[in-house]
Amino acid sequence: MALMSTHVAYNGNCEEAFNFYKSVFGGEFSVLMRNANIPDGIPIPPGTEGDKILHISLPISKESALMGCDMPGAYGPAVRGNSFNISINTESEDEATRIFNGLVSGGKVVMPQEKTFWGAYFGMLTDKFGVQWMISYEYSRQ
Repeated sequence: MALMSTHVAYNGNCEEAFNFYKSVFGGEFSVLMRNANIPDGIPIPPGTEGDKILHISLPISKESALMGCDMPGAYGPAVRGNSFNISINTESEDEATRIFNGLVSGGKVVMPQEKTFWGAYFGMLTDKFGVQWMISYEYSRQ
């Protein structure tokens, strides 16, 4: 089966964001390429800084990864919208709490974590980079 991953474009602070996510989720980057890694002969958008992130990937589980890049200035600013959330379903309530508390550091709580009427321990937040998250543990997994 195909795997689905989330890709987020940043306005120059992708590396900072992904080091933060790595501190929350653990693990190692499976890919980290900078604009300076673009081979000779491939056109580079004007204003692209060599030390900025071309592509980065942080595995979150066996089935998913969080990916990102710094949006080159020639393509305009990275679009931020409130039409999506990154949803993480955890293996336990404790794991949900740990991830929620890690991601909300420097950000804001949108919906506090609590037991819900639909049978989950659930909360929503916006991290310090403006990315929206939903963290859930489903009690039916017990």
